[in-house]
Amino acid sequence: MKPDTRLSYEAAVRRTIGEVVTGLDRALDLEALARTACLSPFHFHRVFRGMVGETPLELHRRLRLERAAWQLAREQRPVTQVAFDSGYETHESFTRAFREYYSCSPSEFRQRQFRIPLASRTGLHFPVEPDSLTTHPMIRGTRPMLATVKNMPELHIAAVAHRGPYNRINEAFSRLDTLVRRAHILDRATALLAIFHDDPELIPVSELRSDAGVVVPPGTPLSGELVARVIPAGRYACATHTGPYERLGDTWARLMGEWLPQSEHRVAEGVSYEIYRNTPADTAPDGLITDLYIPLE
Repeated sequence: MKPDTRLSYEAAVRRTIGEVVTGLDRALDLEALARTACLSPFHFHRVFRGMVGETPLELHRRLRLERAAWQLAREQRPVTQVAFDSGYETHESFTRAFREYYSCSPSEFRQRQFRIPLASRTGLHFPVEPDSLTTHPMIRGTRPMLATVKNMPELHIAAVAHRGPYNRINEAFSRLDTLVRRAHILDRATALLAIFHDDPELIPVSELRSDAGVVVPPGTPLSGELVARVIPAGRYACATHTGPYERLGDTWARLMGEWLPQSEHRVAEGVSYEIYRNTPADTAPDGLITDLYIPLE
């Protein structure tokens, strides 16, 4: 294993943390941050979340709100001014965000005698000590993250396109089931999978693109809402998630933020996807098995 692989990822993550901490008064350029790590935004944000516990944007938002709470507790400036300094255009939008994090309004928080800090898996809070940017530990799992490298064949997919939140892709799978049965291609399908195209950090939730699909033989005729997708052959890292789909995000985070930086591999351009080895139709949530794939250089 190349000894500097994790260090290169960790250095990129620490640079981004520094950009976030010193840039609380400006909007993040998420694409520029990813370019410094020589990764696509989609993959970099998964690496960052795996190593830090939250995405760059989530860290930026939380530290802004922690700074606002710090100011409310120590200064007498109007709440509206604190809201503007925190990047919110209106008092109402600031109050909604603040209440979501602290379960009270800014004014109520100012009157509190005891103030509980926000949760952070790395313990990084405002005000951030300068030394912590270079010495603060990255997240390590309590158990080793297991993944294997596989040479995957080219996969031909009969898919239904989904536009919107990724956690509602089940709607596309319902349409897919109806369409493949109607087209009499279900008996030729060999696997059920989902492909994710966009980074939720950069694309509005309503515009996220994904596909619900089944693997079919090349040349399978498709019509109507069914569209053809091709996943290129190549080397992929594969990890297996066992349990409810709601926890898939944690396994993705560990694959990208734990296993990948410690491996000798770098992620390549291309799509990531999930293959479902069973479904909720015949399996309890704790028994669901999902394989996660990321392309490697």
